[in-house]
Amino acid sequence: MASPETRVPSPFAGQHPCQWSGPLVRSAAPAALLTSSHLRSQSVRARRKPGKRTAPRRVVMTSKQRTGIAVAFTTVGALSLALLSPTAQAGADGVRPECPRGLECDWVPAAYQQTGDPADKETYGNYDTADRPHSNKIKFIVLHDTEEDFDTTLDIFQNPLKQTSAHYVVRSGDGHVTQMVKGKDVAWQAGNWYLNSNSIGIEQEGVAVDGAKWYTPEMYRSTAALVRYLAAKYDIPLDRQHIIGHDGVPPTSAAGTAGMHWDPGTYWDWNRFMALLGRPTLPTARKNSELVTVSPRFKENKQAFRDCEKNVDLPVQGSSAVPLHTEPATDAPLFSDPGLHKDGSPGTNCAADWGSKISATQQAVVAGHAPGWTAIWWYGRKAWFETPAGARTTTPTAGYVVRPKAGRAEVPVYGVAYPEKSEYPEGFADKRVGAPLQYTIKAGQSYPGGGEAPTGFYYAPTIDASLPLDHSFFRGKEKYVTVQIGHRIAFVKAADVDIVRAH
Repeated sequence: MASPETRVPSPFAGQHPCQWSGPLVRSAAPAALLTSSHLRSQSVRARRKPGKRTAPRRVVMTSKQRTGIAVAFTTVGALSLALLSPTAQAGADGVRPECPRGLECDWVPAAYQQTGDPADKETYGNYDTADRPHSNKIKFIVLHDTEEDFDTTLDIFQNPLKQTSAHYVVRSGDGHVTQMVKGKDVAWQAGNWYLNSNSIGIEQEGVAVDGAKWYTPEMYRSTAALVRYLAAKYDIPLDRQHIIGHDGVPPTSAAGTAGMHWDPGTYWDWNRFMALLGRPTLPTARKNSELVTVSPRFKENKQAFRDCEKNVDLPVQGSSAVPLHTEPATDAPLFSDPGLHKDGSPGTNCAADWGSKISATQQAVVAGHAPGWTAIWWYGRKAWFETPAGARTTTPTAGYVVRPKAGRAEVPVYGVAYPEKSEYPEGFADKRVGAPLQYTIKAGQSYPGGGEAPTGFYYAPTIDASLPLDHSFFRGKEKYVTVQIGHRIAFVKAADVDIVRAH
């Protein structure tokens, strides 16, 4: 559930509207003068991770830098997928869901109402209205699991006191899809306001530690059809820097790392899902390429993890996760994400410890080899995983990598791509800017990525756009690019790095 909001004085208190100055912004709603209100200084709405567990119910990179197959798939996909489904069911309000042709889909709106004093326009749930992609771009799709059954999830998103929502919910048993927030609007789902503003969130009925039984063939097919449709509609690359799990969302600050979520978890079959998107993991580079895609076969990749919240061992079973060690030995400590283990303690085999594992279909840059082992650059250090002869653990991959510009000892990494302070109006208090995370990219290291991340901040503090410049998108001049720094994506300033083709 979202943490309590911290409020600051209205950024335009005491000023006449004629005194407002600043960058060109794209407004998603009319702005009215209200000089005595307050703002949120922290607008991040984190999606709730309910604890209830129930049984499953069976009911810029330039165009030249994109591969030809990706362009072709997206172009053809737009023709066949960007249509309303003939089986789409309008809601009681007459709204038809935005779904691909042939997908069983209905519309049940999430709550959008105040939760307290009617005069307080800043206390409401469960999403923000916007005008995407005309105001801010949609460049990411975030996959979640619900940690609740399907009906309870719908109830949660219809309760404004819960302060959470997603654009879509997919049912486990039959793959039925319910849309709850329009694509143009901003759902409160990722725990990172920048990602919220630039993404679509898809909840999938399931419980992460219960294993793959929730993730049915029907669910995989429905979610894949939905993602293909959305990617074609919004021009989202079908790769793992843009199609991510909640476990791939970066924190907005170093202090927030440990509180990030890790769904859909280690038992979501990423190889299977990306193949359904038309992006199977295939060799696209020479055998000894520096860029690899992790690609263990799900059923053969038996792993033993723990539910550390309940302090119980989970059954050994197929997984997308590959454990990472500090040295090329099975008895070496597991890799430790410094944001998750602030005391420097080793990583763990907890299912929730994302830093100690890499997931199938994630890419990495090779940093070294030892017999039966491969090292990669991971959160600023070398991490080792087993690559026994004859096993399909990695696949050589063509693509682009990001590295510090010559002469730079290291470059900072960010969890957001917000504008510079100078791009906000004079006197505007909520000048949201990015602070470096605890990770850096050091000279000699490279990481997958290079796709342009849209720079901007969507300002939407009230339910009715009643503050000056309310529901406006502030664009920045600084260019950022996406990078796979570890288990989570992150962003670096384009001016700090070189983007080169992997060799």
